[in-house]
Amino acid sequence: MQWLGPEEWQAVTLSLKVSFWATLLSLPFGLLVAVVLARWNFRGKALLNGLVHLPLILPPVVTGYILLIVFSGPSPVGTALKSIGIVFAFRWTGAALAAAIMGFPLMVRAMRLSLEAVDPKLEQAAATLGASRVWVFVTITLPLILPGILAGAILGFAKAMGEFGATITFVSNIPGQTRTLPTAIYTFLQVPGGESAALRLVVISIAIAMMALLVSEWLARRLADRVRGTTC
Repeated sequence: MQWLGPEEWQAVTLSLKVSFWATLLSLPFGLLVAVVLARWNFRGKALLNGLVHLPLILPPVVTGYILLIVFSGPSPVGTALKSIGIVFAFRWTGAALAAAIMGFPLMVRAMRLSLEAVDPKLEQAAATLGASRVWVFVTITLPLILPGILAGAILGFAKAMGEFGATITFVSNIPGQTRTLPTAIYTFLQVPGGESAALRLVVISIAIAMMALLVSEWLARRLADRVRGTTC
């Protein structure tokens, strides 16, 4: 990409790196929470649902501040993690953590909707043939909800690419370390003559977001077709 300068290219590659790891590491937790919310009834379910969706409602700066308090060096959690070599504050790993938390609600919501769309009679039929609950989930449920999982992952990735408030509060805006696409756009807009660089990054951000939405919609239609095909 010769039309991107070194700083712009650095911001793009760092954003892709942060978003990739944020999505990959939060995916199993997202699926687990989606299964719990879609299939289990227990006391405190409303509280768990609220906590999962809280990052969507809270100002991102508040989420970033909470992360800073919990995971910074002087805190018990930060001290324990540092003792095993894991540091989040003011590192790209912290940017990935902030992005994962901000994208987690979208990921869980897409997976939960796909789980709730599966006809339970299919799973009951498999269970009557002697299959265990785990085997039924792996062989029946998981293939049916795969488009929903992929859609959730794509939405989480897109949200991670656009994350700003929690990231800049938690890990600041350090070039090459925590300066992702949104923080780079913010930086260029503060510098005289940086408008063209900011505009190029804005175009890239819009292209990635639109592509994610289109793929997510396509996967949602695939899921609906698949569920209709199994229930007809």
